[in-house]
Amino acid sequence: MANNLLAAADVFRTIGSVALAILILLVMITIHEFGHYLAGKIFGFRINEFSIGFGPALFKHTSKKTGELFAVRLVPLGGYCAFAGEDGLEEEEKIPEGKDAEPASEASSDKAPESSEPSGSSEPPKDDRSGYFTNRPCWQRIIVLIAGAAMNYLLALVLIMIGMFAYGQRVVEVRGVAGTENELEALHSFHTGDLLLRADGKAITMSGDVPLLLNGKKAGEEVIFLVAEEGKTPVERSVILREDVNVKSSSDTSVWRALGVGIEERDGAKYYMLGDGNYRLGFFETLGGSFVYSFKIAGSIFRVLGELLTGKLGLSAVGGPVTTITMTSQIVSQGFRYFLEIAGYIGVNLAVFNLLPIPALDGSKVIFTAIEWVRGKPISRKVEAIIHAVGFVLLLGFAVLVDILQFV
Repeated sequence: MANNLLAAADVFRTIGSVALAILILLVMITIHEFGHYLAGKIFGFRINEFSIGFGPALFKHTSKKTGELFAVRLVPLGGYCAFAGEDGLEEEEKIPEGKDAEPASEASSDKAPESSEPSGSSEPPKDDRSGYFTNRPCWQRIIVLIAGAAMNYLLALVLIMIGMFAYGQRVVEVRGVAGTENELEALHSFHTGDLLLRADGKAITMSGDVPLLLNGKKAGEEVIFLVAEEGKTPVERSVILREDVNVKSSSDTSVWRALGVGIEERDGAKYYMLGDGNYRLGFFETLGGSFVYSFKIAGSIFRVLGELLTGKLGLSAVGGPVTTITMTSQIVSQGFRYFLEIAGYIGVNLAVFNLLPIPALDGSKVIFTAIEWVRGKPISRKVEAIIHAVGFVLLLGFAVLVDILQFV
């Protein structure tokens, strides 16, 4: 009976973790679309719909004042802010020579309604398409396009700050040291409980910093670490490398063997004796550290992309939506501190990824708009629409592929 209850508790815990992971993604995507919406409202763009999720609507409401549709939809893995005339294809519709464009809502009328006021006092008709996305100035469109990523980053930064103020900066903790072959290694080695803050004067913000900071160093070289045991003043620790450091990527863990970190066996697998430690900073150091950490996350994304393009990392090292939800659910199950961290990490990831110049992403749309700004006229809207459509299909296929590779 007790075993059944424990099993049921594990199932509910897993379901809760997955639901929380999906919620994090949904909130981040919603805040992204809200950034577009807010900037669009400020600049007077016409917005047709703001939806949370995809698929059939569970709830919807149309504003009587603006005509905007707000909806919550069945599939909680996305959302969108639909601007009127966003693809610009309306502009390329052929208009009979000598006639001005008429609003779509009046297109069925052969004759304009007669005005009851004298013709001399009547105001010129308002352009019904003035609020269309592609009819707005290029600089306004660019701001609207990057506003989604900006909102993701701001929310992520707030979450990172909350985590650092509440728990301190998360740092690498050495939890065991390998045996030494000589007295020199014994004197120049880590101590169990060391929290790693700096290496040769450069800050260690995440574990992936260490391989990159020490890459290229040779066996026998000395590395000066700034370390602290929890609650104690930081001190310098001299560590002699036990072998050459030649890492291919930031995820290469061989550097820890060179630093003499111990290895333990768990569940039939071997792991370096490392863990997460907390180190509290002062108020202003925490503020600055939050920005630095967010920039490091952004930098790590570019680094991973570079390693993928150069072949240093395989596609199996990344994952799509399914992998993201799986890993996120495992992390958030460890506690609120990890919830804040992974939410901040996903927020920065979304901000950076959406600004990449890849068709269908905001970054690509910014480039097309900037080209239009410089040329004084847009690239064919139909060509641009096709490029974004193809890009979307390729991105979707890539996401499915990398998820499949996690299971083969």
